[in-house]
Amino acid sequence: MKKVILLMFLSLFFLIVLPDQSQAAANQSKIILDDQEVILPSDVQITVINQHVMIPIRVVTENLKFRVDWDQKSHSVKIQQNSNIISLHVDQREAKVAEKTVILDIAPQILNKSVVVPIRFVSEEMGLAVTWDNKDKIVYLTSNNNHSAPTEDSTPHSENNEKVSLKHLNEINFLNNQLVVRLDGKVTPIISHLKDPQRIVVDLPDTTFGDLSQRLDSGSVGKLDLQGQPNVSEVRYSLFNRDPDQVRIVIELKQASGIEVNHEFIGDQLVIDLNDTSDFESPIQAPSAGEQGRKIVVIDPGHGGNDPGTTSISNKHEKDFNLALSLKVQELLLKEPEIEVLMTRDSDVYPTRTERVLFANKLNADVFVSIHGNSVLESPQANGTETHYYQRSSSRELANAIHKRLIKAMGLRDRGIKDSSFQVIRETKMAAVLLEAGFLSNISDEKAMLSNSVQYQAAQAIVDGIKEYLSIR
Repeated sequence: MKKVILLMFLSLFFLIVLPDQSQAAANQSKIILDDQEVILPSDVQITVINQHVMIPIRVVTENLKFRVDWDQKSHSVKIQQNSNIISLHVDQREAKVAEKTVILDIAPQILNKSVVVPIRFVSEEMGLAVTWDNKDKIVYLTSNNNHSAPTEDSTPHSENNEKVSLKHLNEINFLNNQLVVRLDGKVTPIISHLKDPQRIVVDLPDTTFGDLSQRLDSGSVGKLDLQGQPNVSEVRYSLFNRDPDQVRIVIELKQASGIEVNHEFIGDQLVIDLNDTSDFESPIQAPSAGEQGRKIVVIDPGHGGNDPGTTSISNKHEKDFNLALSLKVQELLLKEPEIEVLMTRDSDVYPTRTERVLFANKLNADVFVSIHGNSVLESPQANGTETHYYQRSSSRELANAIHKRLIKAMGLRDRGIKDSSFQVIRETKMAAVLLEAGFLSNISDEKAMLSNSVQYQAAQAIVDGIKEYLSIR
């Protein structure tokens, strides 16, 4: 196993969720390794534990001829290929990869005298690609030297025979007039507005269903529970085409007009906003502009209310980090006589992104700073601080001023300044940046981000960057 495969360990625990499946149903699942069914010993079975599909590690390692050592006394497993070593302990979420500690979503366990681990661990750490046939409950594993794949999940090719990367849709939700789709890669959606009945159609080319947690019926069609949604009556989704694969999502609207559609990628999520522009009045009450000569700075704590944002490795919500850091920035800016600071939220409420944009634009603000935390639970090795702006030279100047200070304050990896098309920095009319202070899904980043002292250092860095941009001493 090459070192690059070992590094993939940090993106382990791709969860295959089988809603409403019993233990017996899990036992009926199959494993296909390089087009050959893996014959399980009579005492070994695929098992579902807390909605994680667990697989006996010895079955796949024996088929791939990797060395596996079991220490009965310490209940530890060592997987070795040449000089590369992975160490796991039964009932412990801590593991070691090349002597580095990582935290697992679920600990290895002993069942029927076999050590079982999540399927993504088996596939990626053994150098395998994994696909999941949700209809037939079959796990397909493909080793590096065998690139064939089942028809349903095969990698499509373009007309000139160029290989196209097939993406997998793993989760779909609708909340706060936003359709949120989690994918394992970026897809350019094709969005159409159809009539009779009024509906928004979202097509995702070169995409199929992955470990979808929501239920699909026998026709591979699913629907979301939309109780309490004011503008949408139904959201349904299906595998609309095969060869090439295409997922279609249909959003049935309750009204014929006044819906504006925007979309953007945030991490591994495609977010499609359905903004109700008919008779719009923002719940954020914009005060009159400040005293003449004072600069207006809007601080935007991302997410809030029933939109928690991402989740940290210790199951904390991004919205709480965003608000905590933003309130510290507000506290420091209130001490600046030449600046008037205003917040898009100062409590656990949810203004939509459109409302945040309109709030800042109505104020004719000089600066807009949106504060966020990153998280990719499937890749806990991802870390660092990054700053986003959109095209305008004033926004780039603000990004430079804040980023160089924020890197020093956070003490995390410098992921750079990026020209990105997030709505809150794209549609605001002033110098605007979106800060991703660090990765809540990374152990070291989370520790720094949740530290009260580090938050104050970060807040001071943001304030000093704003002051530099505004030429305030």
